[in-house]
Amino acid sequence: MESFLVSTGVVALAEMGDKTQLLAFLLAARFKRPLPIIAGIFLATIVNHGLAGALGAWITTTLGPHTMRWILGVSFLGMAIWTMVPDKIEEEETQVAHRFGVFGATLITFFLAEMGDKTQVATVAMAAHYMDAWKVVAGTTLGMLIADVPAVFLGDKLSAKLSLKWVHAAAALVFAALGVATLLGVGERWGF
Repeated sequence: MESFLVSTGVVALAEMGDKTQLLAFLLAARFKRPLPIIAGIFLATIVNHGLAGALGAWITTTLGPHTMRWILGVSFLGMAIWTMVPDKIEEEETQVAHRFGVFGATLITFFLAEMGDKTQVATVAMAAHYMDAWKVVAGTTLGMLIADVPAVFLGDKLSAKLSLKWVHAAAALVFAALGVATLLGVGERWGF
């Protein structure tokens, strides 16, 4: 259950101010059709994070525990730093909507925007760390929805009330704590 809860919380925090959240704001403002946008976000996230979780699970079968601990620890610390850098959305990511409709545009743009994004990298790292890809993917998907669904419904009202600087700092602290704990081998004594 820990893998699910941590994955949910980490991605929900990391997603605040992320380019996919900005994309959710933009699509909601442009199309004013929240249900196809949310469905597109959900499906794109399941597929993208499912692939990331599978990669994380595969990594655990390939690398030894000592090597894995160092790679994951450094990865989590890198994620802490990366989280502090705000994302900007690129205009071409939103041009797809004219061809594929609201659902199709959301599905395609979210999937592509998540490729190599910090939440996808975090999914790989957490799936490898917890060795429970399904719970991690379920958690990261829920975290993505927790951050992006309100963006679809509330748009600018929500962004005006949240200090993204503090949200990014909280996410960075969580990643840093996971990194330090992993490097120190915390949890190995308990079988985590």
